[in-house]
Amino acid sequence: MVGTSLFGPVMQLGFVVPDLEAAVQHWIRLGVGPFYALDRVEFAECHYLGAPVDFHMSVALAQWGSVQVELIQQRDAVPTIYTDFALAKQGGLQHLGVLVDSVDDHLHRLEQEGIHPVQAGSTTAGTRFAYVDTDRLAGAHPGGMIELIERSPAIESYFERVRRAAEDWDGSRPLRGR
Repeated sequence: MVGTSLFGPVMQLGFVVPDLEAAVQHWIRLGVGPFYALDRVEFAECHYLGAPVDFHMSVALAQWGSVQVELIQQRDAVPTIYTDFALAKQGGLQHLGVLVDSVDDHLHRLEQEGIHPVQAGSTTAGTRFAYVDTDRLAGAHPGGMIELIERSPAIESYFERVRRAAEDWDGSRPLRGR
């Protein structure tokens, strides 16, 4: 399907980092913030390569203009897309996030293009997501994975809170939500 994007606009840059706190400080020095941190993302269900997976990950989110910066640190060695990431030990851009109306509908359309989910599930807050194997296609590179994030009032409200906090941020309270 050359010339037609299979995805909507990128709204998130997802970085896997070896030290979440150090990565937050790096971005704050660059003027990005404030960051909203979750020490442990709680999943209602999650599958990696088709099998159920339970792992411990922490995240921090901030807004940088129209793009959200997500920092991810997996705190255990359970196999996931994060431990599988080629640059996991030193950190780097791991995925690009896009909002979709329906994860299931989008996955069905992508399957026609030979693109499949690698890790998918939902959080206990009800946010559905799927990471697809775009980073494994011919000519791909680390950082080329796409995350589908299903629109819902809960996730859009949270993302709006992060966006509003970044507007006119004066540098105070750079890390929130812990």
